[in-house]
Amino acid sequence: MTEFIKTHRLFSLYTALVILLVLVAIFAPQLAPQDPFDGNMRNVLQQPSDEHIFGTDKLGRDTFSRIICGTQTSLFMTICVVILLAIVGGVVGVVSGYFGGRVEMVLMRIADMMLAFPGVVLAIAIAGILGGSIFNTILALLAVGWAKYARLVRSLVIKLRHNDYIIAAQVNGTKTINILWRHILPNILPMIVITGAMDIGTMMMEIAGLSFLGFGAQPPTPEWGLMLNEGRQYIQTAPWLMFYPGAAIFVVVAIFNLWGDALRDLLDPRNE
Repeated sequence: MTEFIKTHRLFSLYTALVILLVLVAIFAPQLAPQDPFDGNMRNVLQQPSDEHIFGTDKLGRDTFSRIICGTQTSLFMTICVVILLAIVGGVVGVVSGYFGGRVEMVLMRIADMMLAFPGVVLAIAIAGILGGSIFNTILALLAVGWAKYARLVRSLVIKLRHNDYIIAAQVNGTKTINILWRHILPNILPMIVITGAMDIGTMMMEIAGLSFLGFGAQPPTPEWGLMLNEGRQYIQTAPWLMFYPGAAIFVVVAIFNLWGDALRDLLDPRNE
């Protein structure tokens, strides 16, 4: 372990930061100094102070506590979206690339249709139709993003299925499910993990954007994009309401982007 850390210092550093963020998300209710839902009209729009280090919002709620608890909401939504994108896109890509024929043609034409639309615009449209909520935001981003994973996995599977060991397994009568599980999946999994890790920052930005527009998390849920939306009308009188949630988004997205790059350098065989 010590040797690995010395060899991959940047990856180890970013991994430690990611683990720290995950721990903050898991233990957010315990780490928050005050109840993020508890308002006090006597403390409305207080400036940052010793009692409220990030100030208070329009309902007198502690901004720091809401940002800490917002880590749980934002990170949970982001990880759910990325995992679902990898699963759905991966299954579609494997089926298309391995079986080919009409199945591939139909699935890839659907994927082309999804890729032809601007992703954020389509996600806004879907979320607007379904209504604003965390679940509907996840569905909207899933409906928009799976096609990229399907295209990537399909190209990888097409290259793999013509390898000698795959052909030998088919000739020996190995079941298709065993070929996919033992030979195809282990070879495509690193690229799926790399793509998912590098998409975490992007998905977090899109989730925050949908919440900012009113299509994501709804009040009083502590979510960074929603907090930006709630604070924009006070940007001149209480700028901390937008500065601190924006800074939280910036820092977390930067950490995950750097971690994704480091993970790619570690797992991508082309970098060996």
